[in-house]
Amino acid sequence: MHPRHRGAALNNNSNNDDTDAQKHADENGYPHLIVFDLDACFWNQEMYQLYDICESKDNIVDEKTNTVVGAVSGRTVIRMHEGSRKALTEYYEGKYPGARLATASSADTPLAVKIGQSALRNLEIAPGVSAASVFAIGWEKEFDGNMQIGRTPPLSANKAQTHFPILRKFTNIEYHKMLFFDDCNWGDHCAAVESQCVEPKAGLGPAIQRTPRGLGVKEWETALAKYKARHEQYFQK
Repeated sequence: MHPRHRGAALNNNSNNDDTDAQKHADENGYPHLIVFDLDACFWNQEMYQLYDICESKDNIVDEKTNTVVGAVSGRTVIRMHEGSRKALTEYYEGKYPGARLATASSADTPLAVKIGQSALRNLEIAPGVSAASVFAIGWEKEFDGNMQIGRTPPLSANKAQTHFPILRKFTNIEYHKMLFFDDCNWGDHCAAVESQCVEPKAGLGPAIQRTPRGLGVKEWETALAKYKARHEQYFQK
């Protein structure tokens, strides 16, 4: 997805309100930007292997919760990993004030990008609450600079060179206040982003969490704890 910037990135009813929220995030050791790789990290499938856009008529709904838990592409079911579901649910419930969500996914083809976008629109964390709508919380209406998906220019296969500099530019959130999840099965994107996307004044890049078997609850909770510990070590006096 090409970055689009319409007005301010943050949806500020009041600049003071947003400043207070970010202050709260810092005081509690929460990231300002939580960035998810999608394929094999956020969810269980690789979009380049699929060929069909997900449509609502094919959705798999959990009968107990009346929530869409599976988006269907052809004969393949796309499901969020449990850590991803927990992350979005907690964020939707307001557990991490001052934080925002983003994606950094190097989906191989324009079709893979479209399939991924359709999956985000269909998958839910509660009845009527799509994953896409949760990623949009806190941003100005129609802003999608936080959703960097694909490798068509200006994006590339190298997230450290394209996805993260674009996120830095359009969200105006410093690298060291980001937390990044990636499966790293096709290259160590976490190491590259951590070492190459360094905030000059802080001398640190994003905190990272590898998820080689997908984002589980343990990885989600471990990453938050690591971010908080680093924040306290370097920035809380």
